[in-house]
Amino acid sequence: MSVGVRKLTVLGEFNPFGLIAEALDGKPSDNVPEKYDYFLFDPQTARDRDGCVEFDDDDESSDSGDHELFIRGNKIIWTTGSRVYKRFTLPSSVIMACWCRLGDMSEARLSVLQADGLTIYSASGEIVSIPLPRMVMSIWPLPFGLLLQQETAEGNAQATIFSSSSPLLSSRDVTRPKRETMLTSQAIINSSDPIGKCSMTSLSSHLILRDTLEEPLTTYIEERGKVNVMREFDERTIWASDRIPLMATYNKGKMQHSLWVAEVINSSLEPVNASFPGGIPVGVLPKQFCFRRIWQGKGAQTPASKVFVATDDDAAPIICFLLQEQKKLLSLRLQSFEINNEILFDIKLGMSWSITAIAAAPVTVTRPRAKVGPLPFADIIALASENTLLLYSGKQCLCRYVLPSCVGNTSVLHDTSAETSSVFPNLKIIGLADAVKGHINIAVNDGKVFRCALRQSPSSTLAEECVAAMAEGLSSDFYNHFLVLLWGDNNLAHSSMVDSGIDTEWESFRSIVRQMCGKSREQLSDPILSSSWEFLINSEFHKSYCNMLSTYGISSGVQELPSTKSSVKDMLKPETSFYIQLLMECLDALHAVYENLKLSNLRRRDLGLLVDLLFDIAEFLGEQNFVDYYIRDFPYLKKKARELKAPLSQRTPPCVFRWLENTLQHGSSFAKASDLPSLICKDGIPVVSGARKVVSFYSLLSGAKQIGKKLSSGVYCNVAPGSYCTNEELTVLAMVGERFGLKQLDLLPVGVSLALWHALDKCRESPPTDWPAAAYVLLGREDLARSGFAHFTKSTELGTQNNVNLISMSTPYVLQLHPVTIPSSITDTTGFDNTKVEDSDSADGVVIDGMEHIFNSSTQLRYGKDLRLNEVRRLLCSARPVAIQTSVNPTASDQDLQQAQLWQLAQRTTALPLGRGAFTLATTCTLLTEAITVPKLVLAGRLPAQQNATVNLDPNIRNIQELKSWPEFHNAVAAGLKMAPLQGKMSRTWILYNKPEEPNITHAGLLLALGLHGHLRVLTISDIYQYYSQEHESTTVGLMLGLAASYRGSMQPAISKSLLFHIPARHPASFPELELPTLLQSAALMSVGILYEGSSHLQTMQILLGEIGRRSGGDNVLEREGYAVSAGFSLGLVSLGRGDDAPGLMDSLVDRLFQFIGGKEIRRDKSLLWTPSTDEYHRGAGQMMDGTPINIDVTAPGAIIALALMFLKTESEVVASKLSIPQTHFDLQYVRPDFVMLRVIAQNMIMWRRVNPSKAWIQSQIPEIVKNGMKGLGDEDYTDDMDLETYVQAYVNMIAGSCISLGLRFAGTRDGNAQELLYDYAVYFLNEIKPVSVTSGNISPKGLSQYVDRGTLELCLHLVLLSLSVVMAGSGHLQTLRLLKYLRSRNATDGYTSYGTQMAVSLAIGFLFLGGGMCTFSANNGAIAALLVTLYPRLPTGPNDNRCHLQAFRHLYVLATETRWIQTVDVDTGLPVYAPLEVTIKETELYSETSFFEVTPCILPERAILKTVRVCGPRYWPQAIELVPEDKPWWCSGDKNDPFNSGVLYIKRKVGACSYIDDPIGCQSLLSRAMHKVFGLTSLKGCTPSSSGHMVAGSVTVEQLVRTFSSDPSLIAFAQLCCDPSWNSRQALFN
Repeated sequence: MSVGVRKLTVLGEFNPFGLIAEALDGKPSDNVPEKYDYFLFDPQTARDRDGCVEFDDDDESSDSGDHELFIRGNKIIWTTGSRVYKRFTLPSSVIMACWCRLGDMSEARLSVLQADGLTIYSASGEIVSIPLPRMVMSIWPLPFGLLLQQETAEGNAQATIFSSSSPLLSSRDVTRPKRETMLTSQAIINSSDPIGKCSMTSLSSHLILRDTLEEPLTTYIEERGKVNVMREFDERTIWASDRIPLMATYNKGKMQHSLWVAEVINSSLEPVNASFPGGIPVGVLPKQFCFRRIWQGKGAQTPASKVFVATDDDAAPIICFLLQEQKKLLSLRLQSFEINNEILFDIKLGMSWSITAIAAAPVTVTRPRAKVGPLPFADIIALASENTLLLYSGKQCLCRYVLPSCVGNTSVLHDTSAETSSVFPNLKIIGLADAVKGHINIAVNDGKVFRCALRQSPSSTLAEECVAAMAEGLSSDFYNHFLVLLWGDNNLAHSSMVDSGIDTEWESFRSIVRQMCGKSREQLSDPILSSSWEFLINSEFHKSYCNMLSTYGISSGVQELPSTKSSVKDMLKPETSFYIQLLMECLDALHAVYENLKLSNLRRRDLGLLVDLLFDIAEFLGEQNFVDYYIRDFPYLKKKARELKAPLSQRTPPCVFRWLENTLQHGSSFAKASDLPSLICKDGIPVVSGARKVVSFYSLLSGAKQIGKKLSSGVYCNVAPGSYCTNEELTVLAMVGERFGLKQLDLLPVGVSLALWHALDKCRESPPTDWPAAAYVLLGREDLARSGFAHFTKSTELGTQNNVNLISMSTPYVLQLHPVTIPSSITDTTGFDNTKVEDSDSADGVVIDGMEHIFNSSTQLRYGKDLRLNEVRRLLCSARPVAIQTSVNPTASDQDLQQAQLWQLAQRTTALPLGRGAFTLATTCTLLTEAITVPKLVLAGRLPAQQNATVNLDPNIRNIQELKSWPEFHNAVAAGLKMAPLQGKMSRTWILYNKPEEPNITHAGLLLALGLHGHLRVLTISDIYQYYSQEHESTTVGLMLGLAASYRGSMQPAISKSLLFHIPARHPASFPELELPTLLQSAALMSVGILYEGSSHLQTMQILLGEIGRRSGGDNVLEREGYAVSAGFSLGLVSLGRGDDAPGLMDSLVDRLFQFIGGKEIRRDKSLLWTPSTDEYHRGAGQMMDGTPINIDVTAPGAIIALALMFLKTESEVVASKLSIPQTHFDLQYVRPDFVMLRVIAQNMIMWRRVNPSKAWIQSQIPEIVKNGMKGLGDEDYTDDMDLETYVQAYVNMIAGSCISLGLRFAGTRDGNAQELLYDYAVYFLNEIKPVSVTSGNISPKGLSQYVDRGTLELCLHLVLLSLSVVMAGSGHLQTLRLLKYLRSRNATDGYTSYGTQMAVSLAIGFLFLGGGMCTFSANNGAIAALLVTLYPRLPTGPNDNRCHLQAFRHLYVLATETRWIQTVDVDTGLPVYAPLEVTIKETELYSETSFFEVTPCILPERAILKTVRVCGPRYWPQAIELVPEDKPWWCSGDKNDPFNSGVLYIKRKVGACSYIDDPIGCQSLLSRAMHKVFGLTSLKGCTPSSSGHMVAGSVTVEQLVRTFSSDPSLIAFAQLCCDPSWNSRQALFN
């Protein structure tokens, strides 16, 4: 049979667009090389494996046009069509470039080989530069990584020319000079491998790079069942596939080509290597790859100019080698078989052939949408000889392509400056290049290159599906014959027409099938029918004429001759014609397409076209049942039907609808398999995949069993992972596994989709929790999909795949109607009228106080119309002058009064930043391009009686700068604490950008804040040294504490050395003596403890123990107590909670600590081990004499704290008994009252479980001697006032210590009993200071103020308030806020006020609204220790008082915070909403398992007791989060394992329900509102917009009514798009 001829479609003359891009850039520099290279590639090459496009969605050219990489020198230009998409500039010239995918990642990466290394670009913008261990000649993509071909050890004397047909640069005469071999200096030696990695890679000729963070892997070669390191340096790689693991090489010495398959090394193979006596370690082999030679061909003097993968006519892959010297294309048929879920490749003898070709390329023509596994179905375009261009499908030659005789003003591709308009009578094709899908570059003999298309566009989907079905359903011989007919000369008229379209292509296909019918008719025709008379008698005209006469009762007079056609039996004889069998198979294949089209509502036109063809085939073949079947579906066919006297067979046509009906009635086991077309029962047939999916879903609904991927009903089905209990749940998983989403469900006929909708409805209420997100979208539970999406995206690759699956499961128009935007409680700060603070002094009347961002959608939702946040902001504002109440006409004495009052208010103002830092903790994000703004600290006052005149502190009376030094530090810390972590960490550049030229206290506070958030890890050692070298006291303090917090518990050596440097007592004797302030030394000690937290590092513990008892030295002897307290805290942190199991000499350490406390029973023998050295005594000698070797007044607080933290929660009776409260009169006078408070705290921290929020427990903390002594408090006959004062002092300190213990025990729990108890004691102390109207309940005794000073009562009061705020942290408790507000408003006339008490009030307010109400405190050991540091019961007397406790330590509460905040977001609107939650907590020693209700937004209990969180209530779909209580910190922001998605829980509102914002009490549902309005809506006129375009008030739209009663996306889209009144006006425009 002759080969058909087709004309090429010339798209235009081709020029690389990179040249045009360079010309548009301007004149290039002189050093730009003249040589350039480029390659075209399919856009799919740069996409993710799962189909995610990295290009812009609105750019059509990025999807449809060919992409180009243009390379010149060290520059790469990536263009999409005629647009520059990206540019790359490298440090050195490009040698080779290719697209690859590393490891299991789906993201395509551009790999560029240079002389000095490898550079890899990702679509996300990541750039990775990899130094190579030695000279690499070329790089090639593999499905699992990048193949690197190394140069030989001695190097190659000649330059090498590379060649490839894959989308990579190398082939066009790119040479590489000789270079010296280089080995990496960082060779990592594996302990299990005698030779290091560097040596192994140098031995191997080929390496595989699977990860940019790992070393390239050594490759191995399998020979005779043994594995050796691959040292085939003579095997030059000329091709590798990125779809299947194949590599082609050429050995010049042997003049042979080889084909290799890459496989994971099998453990059954015996590894052997000459370098290893015992062979390669077996443990390393499973992670390595080996190459196995599957074919070799000799006799080629030069390597193949091109190697590519094509497809045989039976869909088997073939490897093609273009041997130009022999002018032939060698094709090898590749066989694949699966063993143990692994696909193995091989080539057998006799499975190769060759065709004449001087150029060839793979193209996609005959089956453009078909795929063979990971490979597209590729044909071969071959240039056989000069101007002979042939198209092959495997071995079969289909047609010959020729250039059109006249192009006529064709557009020029890529080059708008040139134009072609000429006739080509003498042009000849001399070359092919750059084949992409159905496009190819044709080189002609006049030097021009034209871009041509081998296939017309648009193409008929129906014709393609029919051809694909015939390819799968027909035998190989029949299909090859059909292809010859399809691409023969008779199709030239249709295929070469420029304006040919979809209908023309279908007509072309139908004509081929009818041609086969005609040829069959010729073979079956009887000689009698050759008579003209017989032809007329049997014509259609004669039949219609006879029918017309019969209606009038007239006879035609012509008798019909008996039929001379062949009988049925004759047609079924063995000698039945070839075309009859071909048509019978065509009927079965096309009928399968017909059944598939019947399941799509949008393919009715195609169904009508196909049924006409099928009817003709069935009628010709005499298939009476098929004819009747088609007539029943399309009755109009009855008109053209002819009576079949002798039907060919009694076959019943398969009917999918009949099978579905029988399955629903009787089950899939009773349904007839003959009702299903055979193609549907096969796997991997895309053309009938729709019908196969529906059949599989019905099978699972009726109880079919899974046998691998095949069901018992005979069809294949992919099921997504997930648990199931019912057939409906299994069906939903199957729909997800088959990517059968809402869009596909809407396309099904209503009767077919009804059963599937019913299955979705049954699973919607409570689906399993381990389903993929796409399953929840399919159910209409987008809330579960959004909440659980992060849990199933453990990696970027899986996350991308789930994202694609989500989109495929969603209906596109629903995504457009309801864009889901996640609200941010951090950045949503606009739109509220109450966020501005007026300032009469500023130009615009608004002052920045650092709290303007606190008002957002979440806080507004939580507090509603409550003005608590506004009041807190006013209370903590320190950026504007405070009001001073004076007379209208002040006198000289009034001015003195103003200064005195202003000084008292300044004490309060300077303490406000500490509370503001807690209030705004982690509530905003600062752009990395902006400097941080620190609000002003204003100590001035204003006089409301004198038109708000400003009054400043008199600098002659007060040292204002000294007063503001540490408050400015706290102010900067507060400004830094408000910044939330941004993408996990802060930029080092941003920190240095905010660094001032001269060190100041503001930047010092910022460093501490950043460190508490963990951001200082980005600083390098040189950055830290530069900060230290400034010798700025505050900066050093902030830096040390910040670094320790950032590296908390890590024992980082470099940070440890820098901290210990600031402790002169630890310097060796030969070290020059340094005069460091005690303040710096105290900060260094605390930093060491934080850095070594929980490590029980023995040497560090020895150092810190010595520092507690170090004798006073230097001039700053007044701060030695604070130094000892810092050492005690540090020692306790290092051995936190490990008193019982800490290693080393723990007993002697404890004895030494009790000696510091003043204990009487000390084991002297072991204490000597902790005696300071002589050098230490010399360094500790100072100007003050302590009198005794141990000054208990200095060492006792630190030792008590150290013991409390060491034995935290250990329930150690022995240690607790030694810390017992004084039980005798002598002990009460021997121990200071404030030490009694510390002992109570320490004892309760050790006996943690005994702390109980009851008045009886607090009274149990008071010894009997104190209780008896307090009985005489109201007795007038009691005369010993000295003893009574001792009892009262001990009593109030014991009560305060017990309250602090309660605060620590129930920190962040919002325990009601603890809150009531602490509040009563706070009111009790307040009434003792000054009677107030609030009563404290039944708490006695009264009259404490007569025997104890005012300052002690104030201290106890504020310590109780701090404890109360710690318990109620983040709750915004209104009763507590009122009490704090009252205490803040007190002035000097009302009672004792100082900086320390104001600081306590400020902190308490901040704790009560911690993080704007979104944070709370944890109860783990580290958090309790940080809170104890913050609550240390020695308040400063002034803004600069650091004697007993460094003020910077008050900010360490940040280390104890947890963001257990949760808010519910409506997944449809993206807005925060109220929702009731049922929270279940596990049983503890204080209470049994309990469930309680919360309304979001709220704070959840800690992780250690939280069991279940359920969304309840009738308005939202139920949702449950089951947890396992663990004694671990709360999940960090961005943690992939966080079940609460960083505090956002998506919920979905039920149809007909109103949100709690719109309808708080449930009397205004959407149903009632809609019914109220629907009575007045008689037609669409009721919702006609007014002349202004807005809806008339009170009107209701059809869309609103539809949304009220249904959530069906189809109905909502129809109501919005087609029932809009503006639709009529739009129709009028077109009419």
